[in-house]
Amino acid sequence: MEPRKFSDLAIFNRVAELGSFTAAARSLGVTQSAVSQTVKRLEGELGLRLLSRSTRSLAPTAAGERLLDTLAPVIAELDAEIEELGRLREQPGGRLRVTCGKHAADTLVWPAFARLIAAHPEIDGELSVENRHVDIVAERFDIGIRLREDLEMDMVAVPVGPSLRAVVVGAARYLDTCDPPRRPRELSAHRCIGFRNAGGTLSPWSFEKDGRAETVKVAPSVIVNDGDALVGAACAGMGLAYMLEDLAAPALKDGGLVEVLADWCPRFPGYHAFYSSRRQPTRAFSLFLESLRQGADRES
Repeated sequence: MEPRKFSDLAIFNRVAELGSFTAAARSLGVTQSAVSQTVKRLEGELGLRLLSRSTRSLAPTAAGERLLDTLAPVIAELDAEIEELGRLREQPGGRLRVTCGKHAADTLVWPAFARLIAAHPEIDGELSVENRHVDIVAERFDIGIRLREDLEMDMVAVPVGPSLRAVVVGAARYLDTCDPPRRPRELSAHRCIGFRNAGGTLSPWSFEKDGRAETVKVAPSVIVNDGDALVGAACAGMGLAYMLEDLAAPALKDGGLVEVLADWCPRFPGYHAFYSSRRQPTRAFSLFLESLRQGADRES
């Protein structure tokens, strides 16, 4: 249906509802002449008279009554839905769909998501955990969480997590068999465990020291695509692995892993929430973003 025709039908419905061109014009904020011309145009396009007029009153014709029987409940339902949508600006009900990777889910997103749903059970929440780049607009997610370097330029990005750090680690029994690397370029002399990301490529190993950045593309002897498997392969002595410090922390604490190249591994900005527009966020969206920030404040 053409947008103008729907507008014409809505005006006809208002005239029939109020029983007056003048009253309809006043409620719509237009002139009585504009309302009259609209109804005449609609009648001309349909080839049917919809309203019987006299100097004192008007009433729907048989054709007008038939049209109103279909039209009036549709418009009433639309009005009710628009009113309900308007309440989403103030009340936290409705749907919220969130996407993120496994590490972000474990360390940041799930605690915030759980706090939100516990406080507002009227929200229909969905958390999708997957280590691939998700087009949140095409796949109809409300918000995603990634590292800043992985974000598209047209997304709004807000920091929501504490800074992170990547480390190079290996099992003590592996390091006992060789000299530990002191510079990133010495990694070429070591067995390395690679991580294949969701895009199918091997994640590079990035380093920085005294303002000088280096990226090393290792030739791994073992490749995995899961964080737990990465930790497990390193603990099993299969070689050196590059991973987020959070993943390695338990094994570092109990001595299962040993860190090398520590002075080449500074902290970097953590996770960002990203979404397509700052305009008209729902109350559920705003509350979730607030919960994420509260979690980040607790960690910092």
